[in-house]
Amino acid sequence: MSETQVRAIRPTADVGRSPVAIVSLVLLAGVLGLVLFTALRSPLKDDIAWLLYVARRWLAGRELYVDVVEVNPPLIIWLSAIPAWISGWLDTDPQFTAIPYFTAIVLACAFWTATLLRPAGGMFSDRLPVFVAISVVLLIVPAGDFGQREHLLVAAALPYLVVFARSLDGDRPATLTAIGTGILAGVGCGLKPQYGAVFVVLECLAMTRGLRPWRAQAFAAIAASVCYAGLVAVLCPAYLRHAVPLALALYGATDVAAAHLLALCTRLLIGLAAAGVVYWLRRDAMRERNLLLILMVFAATSIAVCFVDGKDWYYHRIPATVAVILALVLGAASVLCDRPLRLRREFAPLLLAGAGATALMVAAVQRLEPSIALAMQPRSTVVAQLEQVVRAQHARSYVAFSEWIALGFPVVNTTGVVWTSRFDSMWALKGELWRERFDPSAAKEWPVIRWVAHDFITGCPDLAVVDLRGGANWVGVLSAANPAFSRAWSQYRMIDAFDGLAIYRRATPGCVTPWIASAGAAASESLPATPIAEPKRGG
Repeated sequence: MSETQVRAIRPTADVGRSPVAIVSLVLLAGVLGLVLFTALRSPLKDDIAWLLYVARRWLAGRELYVDVVEVNPPLIIWLSAIPAWISGWLDTDPQFTAIPYFTAIVLACAFWTATLLRPAGGMFSDRLPVFVAISVVLLIVPAGDFGQREHLLVAAALPYLVVFARSLDGDRPATLTAIGTGILAGVGCGLKPQYGAVFVVLECLAMTRGLRPWRAQAFAAIAASVCYAGLVAVLCPAYLRHAVPLALALYGATDVAAAHLLALCTRLLIGLAAAGVVYWLRRDAMRERNLLLILMVFAATSIAVCFVDGKDWYYHRIPATVAVILALVLGAASVLCDRPLRLRREFAPLLLAGAGATALMVAAVQRLEPSIALAMQPRSTVVAQLEQVVRAQHARSYVAFSEWIALGFPVVNTTGVVWTSRFDSMWALKGELWRERFDPSAAKEWPVIRWVAHDFITGCPDLAVVDLRGGANWVGVLSAANPAFSRAWSQYRMIDAFDGLAIYRRATPGCVTPWIASAGAAASESLPATPIAEPKRGG
């Protein structure tokens, strides 16, 4: 072996023993341990628990968007079916398969991103610290929303963004790499189709730089999106017939004012502005300026998507937050890696990028703190108390009247009790009441009150939880609108109360038939004439 070959091999062999590598591995191990401890010990995020439940119903033979009402596209359910199936096979809590599963996806995307950055050299020549930096951001930023669609989406988008930036630099990525990153980005958009707008904006930027739109990467992303749309149309036509119209009609009840969203995004917007200033100050000296620009464009368009969605839920801001933090870290690292370091000239962008990234990461850690506290005392949570009541009462069926999904999920996941509603919470009922304010005929098109009442009567749950904290009296609304529900509810007695919740148990040993409780009451009075099939009990 020649001396040149030995020199080429030696740096790679020494990477594992370098101080930077050791510090990187310790940091990653610490963050990964903290996140896994928190996610596995605290209650599973309600949205994720519900999707795992839906996936398990689907695996058991139920029809998506018919037997169980869900408004998210089916890809997240298909993905959730993997940990749901594994947990069923192992006969274990789905939380202990879902969290490692989502962690593996995120870390795999981070590793591929670092691998794709390596050929650029410079600060990216050592893959390990780059992989650790990306992983730490992807692990910490989601906080209690670990594994949400937006979290997986931004992880899947990062390899695409790197190859896209390299194309702007004039590099020609390998065809298989371009196709692979394009397919992954298309799959990511399948989780939340609104983010297709982000990639459209990026392609518009590419055309201004002279890149042809029929590149292998763009073509692969489009092809993956088209194939996914075709699969949805063939395998889940009920999604287009039922879920999309239902979401368009009723989901607006959870919208918030643009001013409120602007206030929530203030820190994020300041971070994006700081990244823009760093880009402007270092646009001539920074080798990685195109990557910084791509991250900023992705973040800005993601923020626009948040405003279009109109929701104040934190996980909607995860993609933009991850992109802004990575852009600021990139800006600071580019200054530190310059040789020689000209502090007098470069101090301003270094300070701006470092302060912005630190502020956003500190905010992410603070958002993680409540979940850590819950993980330290898991039995004191509301979810744990509800699980204890379900087990103590030997309940076989259960429902909750609340907008808070967590009162149903993960309670149902961990106890195995039957959920007697086609909805995960009262969000659809809230949407019907909201829409009736400006469209009195809405109840004819989407008679949610009749659906909820019918599910309660036919499901005949052993236990029912009433949330008294939100101000909405859902039982009162249902009783006033539906006499059959009122008669069925009269069979329930309160047995416990805590943390603003009232627990009711069915007092009668059997289920009543409230539709014929009074003379002349027609059975059709409360039966929902709806294209959505009635839920099946058991299983």
